[in-house]
Amino acid sequence: MAEQHTPRSLIVTLYGAYGRETSGSLAVAELIRLLAAVGVDAPSVRSSVSRLKRRGLLEARPTAAGAAGYALSADARQLLDDGDRRIYAPPSPGAGDGWVLAVFSVPESERSKRHVLRSRLAGLGFGTAAPGVWLAPARLYDETRHTLERLQLAPYVELFKGEHLGFAPTAEAVARWWDLPALAKQHEDFLDRHEPVLRAWQSRPAPDPAGAGAAYRDYLLALDSWRRLPYADPGLPGELLPHGWPGARSAEVFGALHGLLRETGGAFVRGALPGRG
Repeated sequence: MAEQHTPRSLIVTLYGAYGRETSGSLAVAELIRLLAAVGVDAPSVRSSVSRLKRRGLLEARPTAAGAAGYALSADARQLLDDGDRRIYAPPSPGAGDGWVLAVFSVPESERSKRHVLRSRLAGLGFGTAAPGVWLAPARLYDETRHTLERLQLAPYVELFKGEHLGFAPTAEAVARWWDLPALAKQHEDFLDRHEPVLRAWQSRPAPDPAGAGAAYRDYLLALDSWRRLPYADPGLPGELLPHGWPGARSAEVFGALHGLLRETGGAFVRGALPGRG
């Protein structure tokens, strides 16, 4: 298992990719079988499930067969539904689409919430225009609103939509608001890890049930790597980015892996779930 793939992240990725197609609930023994394929041992699965339950992302719910199991909580489903729009449908934004601005003020007596608020906005892909003024592409408004309401942070924030009117050219301003070299490095790292995997699959016959385990493994690892990127890089307009920006290529590589491997990987998942295949 590559170092960046933590057991907790892989469990969430597994539920997001395939868990919503079953009864929604998976037994720990089933999770252990499915995560073994990507190198996660049983104790790590059990401890990670416990942590995800404590965080409110998983909740106890019987499987379709009546066994004890765990399903996504309502909050986790909302997170994954919001994430689907970023992960599987990369946008083609233009500079004229505008921005959503989050302007916040947190009383000193509640300063711990200031850190949470900054962390969540950064996690949604917001850049920093000034202290207490964060911005992101305008299409992220709905997801931002869901997130702030779910975390009970809405009373500290005002949201606006608008356009950048100067004084610096918008491309120069974007380079200040986001750490573009760091974002480019994340895209390049994804390409280094997963573009060779894509080339290997493209050089062989179409995946079939006999290769379902390999398809599942390569798809789950690619999805686990990719699903972070549309949050770090919120899909900034191409005309505002440096020449040769690697984001478009990394999206193409993930899209190709998704098209090649997801369905065959699903056959492996169904085969690992007795009575559901």
